[in-house]
Amino acid sequence: MSNLLSPADDSFWSEQILGLTHLTLAVLVGLLFVAVATRFFTMRLSPRILKKIIRSDSIQSKTVKESDKALGTAAGAGISFYILSALLDLPANETTGFVLPGMLEDFIPNILQFVFAVSLVVWAFRLVSIVKDVVELFDKDGELDGSEKTLISAVESLLRFLIIAIGAVFIADALGFNLTSLVAGLGISGLALALAAKDTISNLFGATTVLLDRPFKVGDWVIIDSVEGEVMEISLRTTLIRTAADTVVTVPNANLVNTPIENFGKRRWRRWQSLLHLDLNSDPDDVASFCDGVMELITASEVTVKHENSWCQVTTLSAQSLDLSLNLYWDVAGGAPEREAKEKFLLGIMQLAKEKNLKFFDARMMLNS
Repeated sequence: MSNLLSPADDSFWSEQILGLTHLTLAVLVGLLFVAVATRFFTMRLSPRILKKIIRSDSIQSKTVKESDKALGTAAGAGISFYILSALLDLPANETTGFVLPGMLEDFIPNILQFVFAVSLVVWAFRLVSIVKDVVELFDKDGELDGSEKTLISAVESLLRFLIIAIGAVFIADALGFNLTSLVAGLGISGLALALAAKDTISNLFGATTVLLDRPFKVGDWVIIDSVEGEVMEISLRTTLIRTAADTVVTVPNANLVNTPIENFGKRRWRRWQSLLHLDLNSDPDDVASFCDGVMELITASEVTVKHENSWCQVTTLSAQSLDLSLNLYWDVAGGAPEREAKEKFLLGIMQLAKEKNLKFFDARMMLNS
């Protein structure tokens, strides 16, 4: 008595069309229906399941709404590939009605495996963006600092690299490449590949150095060789720096290993030095009183520190002017607060000089005389 996979020779299922039996065509159509149905149910069920597991709205949006199609396609192709492989692996005497020509026997499974691998890579790539949401979920102050942004950038770059590497293996296998021969070939030509990829390897080591030593983080203002600007992104291969001219400079991470890095973001305070040039005819008592007044301005300011190392003193008596050396330290968080503090301080100096009847040296007066 024949069964579904072994119909009688004179039955409808044993008849052929286009070189395929009716049973074979029915199985292929059934596999297509299974793939579509699996994709549909995966897209409908995965949001409900993930919403019960994940509480964060932003992570739910990215893991469910933005990746359900790729996940559904991967599930459909995977189930169909598994069923087809099981049918092809059955003993020949049990599958007399389901017979695929030699070309289709290799082509269809490879296509299903290829769709499965590509869909998984696309799904995994879309999930990389949840790294930021996961970090924000565990962040206590609700605002990401430079260290956390650096961590996010590095982890995302590493995950993308791993996804591409692993996905390339699955896709190559789906396309029929002999991985054993490929690995053996890579072993034979390993030296040549290592020499060709030395810059890439150096960049990876440079990225590792940045993550371990942490000479700077995202948001810091740095000077690397001749490049000065704000660190935008740190990836496995390069570091992006936005300059004061609003251009973006790409610095290979390999350059960071042996290049001195000046990090303005790690300053404990901001030192400012200047010279004040007074008129030679200034009264010495007024000058001394003026210096004391400048020191009072420094110590009274809320944004100055290291008062014991600050000074305002006469340093030079030249043929043209009486020069005062000025040194102070500001504790400010950025360039804008520093400029505001400097403006307020300089206007205070001008007002103090006016009160002491002191005039600043003007080279134009020498030219006129």
